Amino acid sequence: MDPYDLVVEAQRRQSQVDAVLDRFFSLAKSRASAVGPRYLTLWQTLERNSAGGKRFRPTMVMGAYEALGGTDHEAAAHVGAAFELLHTALIVHDDVIDRDFIRRGGVNVSGVYRDFAQTAGIPVPAAEHRGLSVAVIAGDLALFNAFRMIDKAGVGDEMRTRLHDIFDEAMFASAAGELLDVDFSQLKSMPTVDEVVDMERLKTAVYSFEAPVEAGAVLAGAPEEAVSALAMFGRNIGIAYQLVDDLLGVFGDEAATGKTTIGDLREGKRTALIAYASARPEWIEISRWLGLPDLTRAQAGVVRTALEDCGARQYAEDLAREYASRASAALDSPALPEAARVEFRPVIDSVLDRVR
Repeated sequence: MDPYDLVVEAQRRQSQVDAVLDRFFSLAKSRASAVGPRYLTLWQTLERNSAGGKRFRPTMVMGAYEALGGTDHEAAAHVGAAFELLHTALIVHDDVIDRDFIRRGGVNVSGVYRDFAQTAGIPVPAAEHRGLSVAVIAGDLALFNAFRMIDKAGVGDEMRTRLHDIFDEAMFASAAGELLDVDFSQLKSMPTVDEVVDMERLKTAVYSFEAPVEAGAVLAGAPEEAVSALAMFGRNIGIAYQLVDDLLGVFGDEAATGKTTIGDLREGKRTALIAYASARPEWIEISRWLGLPDLTRAQAGVVRTALEDCGARQYAEDLAREYASRASAALDSPALPEAARVEFRPVIDSVLDRVR
């Protein structure tokens, strides 16, 4: 497909999902205003925190749906919007777990309500608790309504049950992955690379890649062999994407990614990059600095050099390419039409382009 056509298709799908979410938030805000201005402000804050993204997960739903012959764009847009609300819920709650008040350079839900409290004269610790508490409420609202959004897709009972099961598995897996991530951050021992990859698959790849393409395929009425092949594609490209994301969190171009390259090192985040390095002689130098909350950019540079010298960077890049290759092999399944390969080959290319 021509690159221009890809952009046009992505914009169309994003517009359709945005329209569904706009209607959803408009109705929610109308209901909230009847309760009171404070509740309305919460819904307005949640809406702002769900806006501005590329609607990547809905695009995966709709891409799979259309590639496998689906024509009811409104139904697909509702299922896509459900995954977008799920994403919103999970990142709001993830920020609570991490006690983060900033996301993508701006205040998140926790940060907005922390600032409200501080403006009212509440001391910082209590203000932060206030912000985190409201974020739990906001995440709960997004999560519950994500499931409701599937009900509004207008599909029959059997299809709705099937979609609910896929959605339930996505949430079930993500919770398991989040738990592992929390545990890894608290344990003194370093997880293995395989354990880190499994955590990232559960926490992110399932709900961001595997479940969306599976849902799109099921909604299109695709044969089970095609559904399974697309789900396998989603699982593997999701793992590759997360491996690359972790690499960019240390070695990326901040201007290009919009993500700091020092935050993960200050946090001591357990990634495949770090797990590999922990078994190398350079770990003595790396472990001196990893996890320091006040790590300087000069010290971070020392860590990056050591990660390159011990082969960790190259290992993580090769591992990402391996999973991308598995994703490509899944797309080659004879159960999938050529339209699916045309749709998703560019996704593989875009993931690999991030580390070239």
